[in-house]
Amino acid sequence: MSEKIQKILANAGVGSRRQVEAWIQEGRVTVNGRLATIGDRMTYHDTVCVDNREIKLIKSKNQKSRVLIYHKPEGEMCTRNDPEGRPTIFESLPLIRNSRWICVGRLDFNTSGLLLITNDGELANHLMHPSSEIEREYAVRIRGEVTPEILAKLKNGVRLEDGMARFQQITDAGGTGANHWYHVIVTEGRNRLVRRLWEALDLTVSRLIRIRFGNVYLPSGLRSGKHVELNDDEMTLLEDFIKTRGS
Repeated sequence: MSEKIQKILANAGVGSRRQVEAWIQEGRVTVNGRLATIGDRMTYHDTVCVDNREIKLIKSKNQKSRVLIYHKPEGEMCTRNDPEGRPTIFESLPLIRNSRWICVGRLDFNTSGLLLITNDGELANHLMHPSSEIEREYAVRIRGEVTPEILAKLKNGVRLEDGMARFQQITDAGGTGANHWYHVIVTEGRNRLVRRLWEALDLTVSRLIRIRFGNVYLPSGLRSGKHVELNDDEMTLLEDFIKTRGS
């Protein structure tokens, strides 16, 4: 049976559905030698190329879904190649056959903490899709005085250049002097959202660490720059969690 090109390529671990759709619009995808367009369908027996590189679909069709927890350090990019030559997360990941690693969302250059990495584009799509509203929890160190009025604004909503945004929850995590820690929760993946919310109220973020994505926590013993793979039981818990979401 035929399926949409972006679904098959996502299943093959080439990228998320949204990434593949963008590649189709940019003219980077061909099927059986013909330029693909949005809405086209194909089968696993068709010949599909991205940037003139053939994707081996039959091998990838039966490949097991895998998820890594990667502890991203500050100073790494979440792109495959950086024009400025800065290190990327993909340089630290293990090799994978007949597929490629997909980063579930991103953390900016100066943010550390939990990144989910998978070879399953459909899984990545469910985790990143806005309708899923999956919680992301961060530990954030703030420089400056945080008043009750500021906390109320952050929870009620602040207007940013790309629309209203807010923290679903803010928890005081302690600290002394001008640097104080908070744990905050957001349910969307807008670029630099946590930093921009605090900065909109004239406060400085001096450290930012993602500690949870959905039902997956950053393991306390996982050192910066290292990864650990979810086992079968943990994969089942993650898949069950995704089924409860709306994407």
